[in-house]
Amino acid sequence: MLKYEHKNKPLLSWPAFLGRLAKHFLGSAFLIFSALGIGVLGYHDLENLPWVDSLLNASMILGGMGPVDPVKTMAGKLFASFYALFSGIVFLVAVGVIFAPLFHRFLHKFHLAEDDKHLK
Repeated sequence: MLKYEHKNKPLLSWPAFLGRLAKHFLGSAFLIFSALGIGVLGYHDLENLPWVDSLLNASMILGGMGPVDPVKTMAGKLFASFYALFSGIVFLVAVGVIFAPLFHRFLHKFHLAEDDKHLK
């Protein structure tokens, strides 16, 4: 688990902050590619789509565009439904993970500025 500095601590240096941002980006990328893998396997196994078509469908749903190939089986329809809901949540979490260090830095800087005002 990543730890953030307390509001009473100094602001993180730029190189350390960029390292933190890179870690969050990599974590978010891992989450997205894991979700993409679930979708590819689901479409390949349940709809008998070739690997490339499974990748295309999973990518389009994960990106919010919708499936390309029509879903024919009952299992495929149920999977596509739950995968679409799952993908929406994964997208929101991934964006939150990427923006967390930026938001924390903004709030930390704001608190440091507020503390400086009170000291004067």
